[in-house]
Amino acid sequence: MEEKISLEIVTPDRQLVKEMVDEITAPGSEGYFGVLPGHIPFLTTLKIGEVAYRRERETRYLAVSWGYAQVEPAKMVILAEIAEPAEEIDIERAQRARMRAEKRLEEKTEELDFERARAALEKALIRLQVATKKLPQ
Repeated sequence: MEEKISLEIVTPDRQLVKEMVDEITAPGSEGYFGVLPGHIPFLTTLKIGEVAYRRERETRYLAVSWGYAQVEPAKMVILAEIAEPAEEIDIERAQRARMRAEKRLEEKTEELDFERARAALEKALIRLQVATKKLPQ
């Protein structure tokens, strides 16, 4: 059995991660799931949430918004619409996005696209959650 699993995280703009890791958790459409080396193969969609991966004693975090994950025994590939490492998240910008989304949801106008406003709020909250998990410099 393998001791590490290859992890690749890719967005339409760039490849964010390509490294050998010990374990991964991701936000599947049916809930969070964990992957260890030797995992059974599967393909799933991703929802808005937090991806965490551990290498040795160091855990890194990313905020992701929608995408796909393909898991194989020795490799996991995440194709995400949006993915941001904790250290790249602008906390002030995420707080402003949260406030805008909350305001839209409070207005309750007929033109309000509730699902879109709810998703914007969820993305902002996940970004803020992940940003608090930056590695010490």
